[in-house]
Amino acid sequence: MKTQNLKFGEAVKALANLAGMRPYTFSKQDEEREKNWIEYKSIYSRYVEKYHHELFKNPSAEAAKNYLKQRSLTSKEVKKFKIGFVENDSVFYNELKKEFDDKKLTDCGLFYFDERKKKYVERFRNRIIFPINNISGNPIGIGGRVLEENNNLAKYINSPETEFFRKGSNLFNLDNARKLSNKLEDIYLVEGYMDVIGLNKNGIENAVANLGTSLTNRQILILNQFFENIIICFDGDESGYKAALRAAENSIIELKPEKKISFLFLPDKHDPDSFANKHGKEYFMEFSNNNSISIHRFIFEHYSKQLDDNPSSKAIFEKKLRSISSTIKDEYIKKYMLEFFLDKISELTPNINRKNKSFIPKQTKSLKKTQNYYNETKSLKPIEIKEFSLLYIILKKPDLVRENYYLIENVKLFSNENRIIFEQILKETNNLEKTDFENINIDQNLIERILKYASIKHILEKSYNDDEKILEILNEVLRDIKNYELEFRIAELESKFSKDLSEATFNELKELKKQQKTN
Repeated sequence: MKTQNLKFGEAVKALANLAGMRPYTFSKQDEEREKNWIEYKSIYSRYVEKYHHELFKNPSAEAAKNYLKQRSLTSKEVKKFKIGFVENDSVFYNELKKEFDDKKLTDCGLFYFDERKKKYVERFRNRIIFPINNISGNPIGIGGRVLEENNNLAKYINSPETEFFRKGSNLFNLDNARKLSNKLEDIYLVEGYMDVIGLNKNGIENAVANLGTSLTNRQILILNQFFENIIICFDGDESGYKAALRAAENSIIELKPEKKISFLFLPDKHDPDSFANKHGKEYFMEFSNNNSISIHRFIFEHYSKQLDDNPSSKAIFEKKLRSISSTIKDEYIKKYMLEFFLDKISELTPNINRKNKSFIPKQTKSLKKTQNYYNETKSLKPIEIKEFSLLYIILKKPDLVRENYYLIENVKLFSNENRIIFEQILKETNNLEKTDFENINIDQNLIERILKYASIKHILEKSYNDDEKILEILNEVLRDIKNYELEFRIAELESKFSKDLSEATFNELKELKKQQKTN
């Protein structure tokens, strides 16, 4: 309808008529709001253009330009984001007053009446300004940074909320970042305008900032419309961490299937702007990929640090996680999130690691052995000892194993060296009527390790002629190895589930945990 130069209301009516639809009847309030929007948009557009031009042409803007240079910004970034400067004694209000009345100019939030001076003054005087656009790219608000450090002045201020500007429903740079959603799944959510601009300068354009307030549900919903994964990246200091925790508890409410929310914590004393400037895009992206943590894991790890050896501490911990889960709107995510938290809690034991203030995970039960034997084998993993026991039985009783080949044919070994030999043995055992290991090239050092560290060798020697007893021992060893395989797969799925929260992963994980309980 732009080609016909129609206003919004007229365009809606014309489209309805073309579609054969009953036209929407605009109320007086609708028409008044449309009129207000046209004037509001005009005021803001002229304001932004005026002070963007002043930054380049006004001699009083020299300090502002120096500040931007110190922040490593070039004219490219300044022009892209329409950064401007409002001088201390600007009289632009008087120019606008020729077209707009006082109420319109004060309602837009750019000016206010100074009772002491008895005149209308600039809200952003002596500040660098950053236009805040709506999703269509029209300026609807302003963020301003003071040039001179002054304890009596806030470093950053935003426009007050207006009919067309709600801080909790807008994000700085969303109008530009959303255009990348057809080729990028991730969006970085940072704290400040300079963080967004600094990331852009370094080639990371998929970044937005909230507007000096706590992250809102509405902002999460807006980002979910365009991107699959929200990566919240705040400053690497204590205040940044606290802001991230508030953001986690607020944003988890809107978590949806197939959508992700992650957190990226930068090294101390760094913000996204300084970190990207120091290391560049490639390192920043690599750091992000390697260090992002899912929202639920972040919440769990944060509150687990508050645990101590008091039983009530664990009760408070569980109550808190249940409370957070209950706030989630999506019923599927709520169910899986609670299951995730409860599973993680069930892994905790009363043994406290006081240094890290976290519970120590339960260890896999190892085969019984004497303290002396433990001292000899403490450098080995428990699963290696179990695998040595299996290989020991096969080497000592090959014919018995061949007769019961079905017991071992689907067993998986985890040590690379053991697995290679085991696969050769399986092939040899299955092919020959009488097992002969002379055809297998087994490293002598491995043979010595098997003979030395197999934990069941003494039991086997005592029962060498009792095939029934040996089969019982074999089954026990196989059960231990399969339990380890089950635990390994569960750990893999838990890691995967912490990243994607998919129903398929959850169901497989749940089924494996049922098996684990019955073993």
